Amino acid sequence: MYENPTRSSSSLPASAVAGTTVVELGGELDLLAAPALRTRLDSLTAGTCPDLVLDLRAVSFIDCTGLGVLCRARNRVTARQGRLRLLTEDTCFLRVLRVTGLANAFEIHPDLPALVGAHVVTVPAG
Repeated sequence: MYENPTRSSSSLPASAVAGTTVVELGGELDLLAAPALRTRLDSLTAGTCPDLVLDLRAVSFIDCTGLGVLCRARNRVTARQGRLRLLTEDTCFLRVLRVTGLANAFEIHPDLPALVGAHVVTVPAG
């Protein structure tokens, strides 16, 4: 049986890099992964002015439910005057964003050049 790293993780670890919370996601962001991801992102976006980077470089698939979770995180961050960035170069994912009209809804970067070399601190999960 195929095991999806996102699904198998009950809590998604995050790292603090130069004051920004970075969450590395992998596998499939779909209907099965959405509840755990939604819960984790809700906890990370609960405070004021959250600064969050979602590293999607290891994500192999995202469906409309996964997109919905990303949009929810974006809305929560925006409502709290924070910042959300997505890390990806995946042309398929970028095309999905364009086709769905979400291309301009997210700040998208191919890597973390400004954060490289910064001290990384693990943020406790959950």
